[in-house]
Amino acid sequence: MELHTIIEDKFHIIQIIGDLDASSSILLDNALEKAIITNIKNILINCAELHYISSPGIGAFTSRLEECAEKNIQLVLFGLNDKIINVFRILGLDQLIVIKTSKDDAKKYINDAQLTSSLH
Repeated sequence: MELHTIIEDKFHIIQIIGDLDASSSILLDNALEKAIITNIKNILINCAELHYISSPGIGAFTSRLEECAEKNIQLVLFGLNDKIINVFRILGLDQLIVIKTSKDDAKKYINDAQLTSSLH
């Protein structure tokens, strides 16, 4: 698996390429940890080239959810293929993790959420 990280506007984007399994989940966890400690409050995970995910791979996402919530960080996944979306749905993770179709949809979701919260 490869990870590429870029900062684009107010978004920290992590791109996953390949299979997310027990050994590579550590790389993702480290990338998420680094993203969380930045001052950027929006983390997007590009899963367009994620081909397979194992239980430890899912754990890399779920283990950081509480920390993101505590620090008011939006975490959004996008570009998941049908097979991986089905895994998230079967496990009910689509109820805990925001999943969008594209990067534009993910950015729009975050921008809309921030606009709504600033109005209250």
